[in-house]
Parts: sequence; C-alpha cells; structure tokens
Amino acid sequence: MKLTVIGYWGGYPKKNAASSGYLLEHEGFQLLIDCGSGVLSKLQNIIQPEELDAVILSHYHPDHIADIGVLQHARLIQGFLGNTLPNLPVYGHSFDEPEFSKLTYKTITKGMAYNPDTILSAGPFKIAFLKTNHPVSCYAMRIEAGGKTLVYTGDSSFKEEFVEFSDNADVLLCECNFYGNQNGQSAGHMNSLEAGKLAEKAKVKQLILTHLPHYGNLDELVSEASGEFSGTIKLAEEFLSISL
Repeated sequence: MKLTVIGYWGGYPKKNAASSGYLLEHEGFQLLIDCGSGVLSKLQNIIQPEELDAVILSHYHPDHIADIGVLQHARLIQGFLGNTLPNLPVYGHSFDEPEFSKLTYKTITKGMAYNPDTILSAGPFKIAFLKTNHPVSCYAMRIEAGGKTLVYTGDSSFKEEFVEFSDNADVLLCECNFYGNQNGQSAGHMNSLEAGKLAEKAKVKQLILTHLPHYGNLDELVSEASGEFSGTIKLAEEFLSISL
C-alpha cells in the first residue's frame, strides 16, 4: 500500500492548502479517503479525478466532504469531452440520509452505504469500521491489503476501543486537533498526548498526526506525542508519501 497525504488541516484549509483527504493505492487501485475543501485541486498534482476507482468518507462535516460536488462535476465534464467513465462508487454511512443522498449524482457517482458492523471490500482493500466520539456520526477505518494495515481515526476524542482497533497497525493516521494542554473531548477531537498514548498502547509502527490546528507551533505536537510514544512520529504534510 502507498499512502499520500493530499490535505490535513482541521475545520478548513489554510491558504493554498486542503482539509482532510488521503490517497491510498494498491495493485493499481486508487482509493480517496475523505474529500475535504481543496482536495480536488491538490489531488491533480498526483492523479486526475477520472483516475479514481473509489472514494470512502468518514463523515459528512464539510472539511471532509466539501469537494465531493466538484469531484462529481470534474467527472461529468470529462464525459462531455468524450471520455467514458464508470460510475464512481462513493462509500459513506447512511445514518444521515440527506447527506448520503448527495453522494449519488446522475450516472457519475453512486452512493454506497457501508455497514459499520461488517467488513467492506473495495478493490484490494478490506475495511473495518469503528464508531468514533464526534458530534455527528463518524467512523474510523482499519484498512488492510497486501499484509499491511492502515488505521485512520477520522474525527474523534480518545476512546479505549481505538487501542484494539489499531492493534499493530503499520501506520496510524491519527487526528490531532489540540495541543497537550487542551481538552478536545467536548469538540470530539484528540490532543497530542492522547494520540501518542493510543499509538503506544496499540503498538503501532508509525504515527502520523493529521487534522491539525491552525495556530501554535505544530512541531510541539510531535514533541508532546513523543512523550507517550517511542516509535516514529510525523506531522502530516502536503504530498507526504508513505509506502507500507
């Protein structure tokens, strides 16, 4: 598996950047995880919108889905230009019917409801889900392919169930919207100490901090997390690429 960070800001994108979006590739299959504001623009530095094989969404907050509409229109325009494209599956939960219904657009994209209690097969990927602690329904993902495992927390405050869910993952892509001296529980977000604690308890090989705050010295997040986790820690950054 190859993971490429497209966007990593929480809430909204910084200037010339993007909020949540991650490209996961394996055996030629290209899966976009979340599609926040600015993601489609940044994605085109790596692949074109018509090259995607599937999209999967953790939840329906705008910083995770804002570019779904423009992705749909990008593929629509390619059709007008004579490129015949398959109906793109966009996986999301169905617990917010008005938002889920927007995932289907003509014959361009098709909303596909995942069942959080079962394993989803998408191309070569096997995806398990865990409901997170967030103000709206949101699901973390444990994605396996080729003997490797990526865990993406989505948006969530810390919960003990994450430890078993993330057990021995090769990469933990963990939200970190708060610094260690802040409590993000009521907002449904983790801080740096909690991200490090989770990585250590789950014995993951590498921790990537994402969904980052717009203020402060971001390097402090790594420093704080390293007090809890002895393994490799990186800040998400644009086009950071990791081969699992």
